[in-house]
Amino acid sequence: MPAPTMTPEQRAAALEKARVVRAQRSELTKKLSMGIMSADEALKKADDPVIGRMKVKSFVNSLPGYGKVKTEKLMEELGIPEGRRIQGLGTKQMENLKAALK
Repeated sequence: MPAPTMTPEQRAAALEKARVVRAQRSELTKKLSMGIMSADEALKKADDPVIGRMKVKSFVNSLPGYGKVKTEKLMEELGIPEGRRIQGLGTKQMENLKAALK
């Protein structure tokens, strides 16, 4: 299925919106990595599109003490697929993730 045809103005608006969301996500990962915001605080805001559409792998990886290997091991233990986004987690998966990150 081909991508929808957009006017130059629509395309520019979409690109700007994507840039803003990427900047907000970057700010969130900085806060998480510096310990300004806890994982529990961030996961409580899973309804926020900036947090909710973030991949679980990049979320956990941005936490202090979690590198690539530890993140992959945690996700495997919790049964969370690699490409899953935070808002796509089931209730049990979210509870298990919160418990594991405390």
